[in-house]
Amino acid sequence: MREPAVLGMAVLRYLSATVELVAATLMLRSGRVSTAVSINAALGLFGPTLFVVVSAIGIWGLAQSGSVSWARLAMIFSGVVLIVYGATR
Repeated sequence: MREPAVLGMAVLRYLSATVELVAATLMLRSGRVSTAVSINAALGLFGPTLFVVVSAIGIWGLAQSGSVSWARLAMIFSGVVLIVYGATR
C-alpha cells in the first residue's frame, strides 16, 4: 500500500501537469501574445505555490514515518525556504 504522502504528492503533480497543458492550449487558442503572457504570469504564481505545498506534504510524510531526525527535517525545510527565496530575488 502506498503512503498517503506519496499519493498526495503525485496527485498534486498530475494536477499541475493538467493545469500546464490547459494553459498551453489556451495560449495556442488565443493566438495573441498579450493573452499568452497573462496566462504565463498566472502559471508563474501557480508553480512555486505548488512546489511549496508538495514539499510540505513530503516533509510531513517524512516526519510521520519517523525515519528522519528533526534536525534533518529542519534542514530540508530550510532548503525549500531558500529555494523559494532565491527564486523570488
